[in-house]
Amino acid sequence: MKPFLLVLLLGIVTLPVFAQRAATGYTLGEVVVPFSLKNVDGRTISLNEYKTQKGVIVIFTSNHCPFSKAYEDRMLNLDRKFGPQGYPVLAIMSSDASVYEEDSFEQMQSRAKTRNYTFPYLTDDTQGVAKAFGATRTPQVYVLKRSGERFTVEYIGSIDDSPQDATNVQRAYVDEAATSLLAGRPVVTPLTKAIGCAIKMK
Repeated sequence: MKPFLLVLLLGIVTLPVFAQRAATGYTLGEVVVPFSLKNVDGRTISLNEYKTQKGVIVIFTSNHCPFSKAYEDRMLNLDRKFGPQGYPVLAIMSSDASVYEEDSFEQMQSRAKTRNYTFPYLTDDTQGVAKAFGATRTPQVYVLKRSGERFTVEYIGSIDDSPQDATNVQRAYVDEAATSLLAGRPVVTPLTKAIGCAIKMK
C-alpha cells in the first residue's frame, strides 16, 4: 500500500506541472516543425502557407467538448480581431473520432458551416500534430510568432481565465499575447493552464 500511496502523492504533486506543459511537445521559444492537415473544405493546409503572416494562433479544439463550445464565439472573435493584423486562428481537431461521433470529419464540416467559421478547421487523424505540440486539452492554444521562415512558440495555454462564462473574463491571455507580439514586446504571461476536455488518444 505504501508504494501505491507514494505514487498517488507524487501524481498529485506533479499534476499541475503537466497540466501547464506536457511532458513531451514544444516548449516556449521552440521552433515548430511544419505540418500539413486536411481542412473541412477538403483542401490540405500547411503551416508554410502562413509565412506571409506575422504569426498564427493555433487552437486545438473539438466538437463534443463543452469547454470548446463555450469558447467558440471567443475563438471567432480572436480570428476577426487578429487575423487582419497578421495573427489568424488555425483550429485543429485531434481527438479520436471513434470515441465521439460528434468529432467525425463530417460533423466537423457541419459545425464549421453552421457556425460560419472564419478560420480553417483541420483534422489531425493520426494525432501526430497534437503529439508534436504536446497538446492534451481542448481548447488549448499555442501562439506562434514567425521569424523569417520559422515559427516559434510564444504562448501556451488557455484562451482566457473564464472557461465557462465569457462575461466573467478578467485576463484574456491570448489577446494579451497577440497584442504584445504585434507591438514587438515579449508576452507577459506566456504559460497558463489549459482547462478543458482531454484529447482522446487512440
